[in-house]
Parts: sequence; C-alpha cells; structure tokens
Amino acid sequence: MNTTITLILLGLGLVIVIALTAYAFTLRREVKRRDRYRQEEDRRAQDNSLENLDWVIGALLQEQVEITEGAWRCKVLLEIIDPSLAEQERFRAFAEMYNRTQHLKTHSARKQLTPRERMQEDKQRLEIENEMRPSVLAAAAAVKEWRQEGSNAAH
Repeated sequence: MNTTITLILLGLGLVIVIALTAYAFTLRREVKRRDRYRQEEDRRAQDNSLENLDWVIGALLQEQVEITEGAWRCKVLLEIIDPSLAEQERFRAFAEMYNRTQHLKTHSARKQLTPRERMQEDKQRLEIENEMRPSVLAAAAAVKEWRQEGSNAAH
C-alpha cells in the first residue's frame, strides 16, 4: 500500500510538472508574441515620427509655418525619434527656440488673455522669431540633410 501511494504521488507530481512546463512554454510564447508586437508598434511610431518630421521641415523651410510652431514640433519629433538628437549641436536651435518661447500662452490660455496682453506676447514671439529665424532654418536644413543621408547618420 505504501508503494502504491508513492507511485500515485509520483505520477501526480509528474503530471503537475508536465502541466506547469506546458503552461510556462505557453506564457513564454505569449511574451515573445507581445515583444514582437511592441517592436512593430515602435517601428511604426518611429516611421510616423520621421514622416511627420519631413513634413514639418518642408513647411518650415518653405516658411509655410511660423518659426516657433515649426521649431516646437521639430524638437518634440526629434525627442520621440531619439532623445539625444535634440541635444546635438546642429539641431539645438529647436530646443533654444522652445526654451525662449515656452512661457507664451497657447490655445485656450491665449484666448483668455486681454487683447493688449496678446499683442505683447505676439511682439515677444515675433522678436524671438526674427532673432532665431536663421539658426532655426539652418537646423531645419541640417535635419533635411540628415534625413537624406539616411537618418542613421546622426548616431
């Protein structure tokens, strides 16, 4: 009887180990599937950011967008693509423009300003834009060149 109980417990233990192994294998496959999905999502986000950057740079160089808005968008897109890009000397004008204009109100906060306050902010923004225009456009040209070299040239 003692041997029978031992064999039953051994068989039961073996079944449990096999079931846990199968479950672990299933979990591992699911983790790999999710990793592949996440990597694909990251790649798509990267591609979208690069495409958006191309559009913003084109609009900026053709002066179809205000210098402030274009610089802000470029800074954010570069940071999404690779945070170290925004710190590179050739692209630093975007961050400088952002730092110098981030205190200005936008969207609903701007609508709450009085006309006089809005005019003062517009005057500040235009002064900064006039001063920063050459360096922001040079940074935009550098991004365009970087993109034509194949984006990986920045690393």
